[in-house]
Amino acid sequence: MSVPAITIDIVSDVMCPWCYIGKRRLEAALAEVADEMLVEVRWRPYQLDPTLPKEGKDRKKYMEDKFGGPEGAEKAYAHVRAAGADENIPFAFDKIPVSANTLDAHRLIRWAGSLGPLAQDTAVENLFKAYFEDGKNIGDDGVLIEAGRQAGLEPEIVERLLAGEADRDAVSAEIDQARQMGVTGVPCFIIDMKYAVVGAQPAEALADAMRKVAAEKQRQAANQDAPDPA
Repeated sequence: MSVPAITIDIVSDVMCPWCYIGKRRLEAALAEVADEMLVEVRWRPYQLDPTLPKEGKDRKKYMEDKFGGPEGAEKAYAHVRAAGADENIPFAFDKIPVSANTLDAHRLIRWAGSLGPLAQDTAVENLFKAYFEDGKNIGDDGVLIEAGRQAGLEPEIVERLLAGEADRDAVSAEIDQARQMGVTGVPCFIIDMKYAVVGAQPAEALADAMRKVAAEKQRQAANQDAPDPA
């Protein structure tokens, strides 16, 4: 019997630290099941706060307003820092100047996807690292162009596309579709468009979910191939 092939659509926002953690846990899960199945990963857009302006808002004030002051913000950070450390992610929240509007980042991720899953994953990785480790503004065109270049996109083309409206409506429509499907928190891993795992779940939970979907797919294929009874 051939090895089953499944897809994973990750609904994610690159300003979400739990999505970065979820990416690391998914990578561990994929390594665990590498010999059991073929998995195609696709990144789908989501915006935790679509009201943010293009230039973003002061990160420190934004987080304090969101969590009820400095103590609330630090408490929220502490949990994320600990989870990040477990996944070897050196979160540097103090470096982040602004909380950015991520619509253009999602446009870039979409364009990288046209080059294939590896290029798209590289773009996502670059954006997470730029924001959470290097403290860069991922709403800034220069930062986006560089992230795209590292993923294999031509800088001149990305610059031209960012200056226009290319795929803005398509990305917004995908975000609306995710909300209509009931996605209210990210990351959300949609396996083979049938089974959803919500949140940055442990690698073992993601691997188990993939195995269940792959096994069901194999059972269905076996039933279709079985000869009809005489």
